[in-house]
Amino acid sequence: MQYMSTKENGDVGELEVITLIACPNCGKSLMLLPPSFPMSDVQCIGCNFRAQIKTSNAKPKSVVYGSTWNITEKVLKAGYIMPPLFVNFKWTEKAEQHQQIRFYPFIPKHNLRQRTLPETAKRAGLKMFDYIGLDTLPHFIMYSK
Repeated sequence: MQYMSTKENGDVGELEVITLIACPNCGKSLMLLPPSFPMSDVQCIGCNFRAQIKTSNAKPKSVVYGSTWNITEKVLKAGYIMPPLFVNFKWTEKAEQHQQIRFYPFIPKHNLRQRTLPETAKRAGLKMFDYIGLDTLPHFIMYSK
């Protein structure tokens, strides 16, 4: 089995979401934003909806890796809220592939946990964050197989 890098896995996950999911606001198509666009990965072609996408190669769980903390911290300090979140969970169970795409319309600040990459990491010392307590947040299951 060939493993994908985190970036490759994320890119594939983003393409799956825009292929499988319509805008939860107006029902039109979602499109990818340019790489490294701050705070959002997709936007609707018909309205102002934007969202972040994370892909997890695991059953739905309460903690999912976020991204770098520096931009997120500045946005939150300026009084903005976190963008809505799609999590594309993908896993294998009993030799069968499963997938569930969940939509979290609101992520409170207390559901973010800051962490620092260890000295052994490629980008040692970089401040990151995780989404935590997702199992307690209201969400919609947008796709399941």
